Amino acid sequence: MVEQKHPQEARDQIIVDRLLSAEPDPKNLADLARLRLRYHNFPGARPLQRDLDLILNQWQLTEDELFAQTRQLHALGQAYPLRKGDEQQDWS
Repeated sequence: MVEQKHPQEARDQIIVDRLLSAEPDPKNLADLARLRLRYHNFPGARPLQRDLDLILNQWQLTEDELFAQTRQLHALGQAYPLRKGDEQQDWS
């Protein structure tokens, strides 16, 4: 199997490095879930994928628990709350 390089890998590694020493607050949970989805079954970025597994382990979560928590955060609008001066984005 040929290892591929993900176009977002370098930028995502910066986020992963931050998460490795972070607490599981709403934004960090959302970032971890987003990256887990992005790299699910991706044929490459193995060190990054191992770091994502390590973060789940450090935070004592299963992937199912992570996704359940982040679904709830998104439903309540708490995953990426708007800061003062931010505009609500319309993705429709």
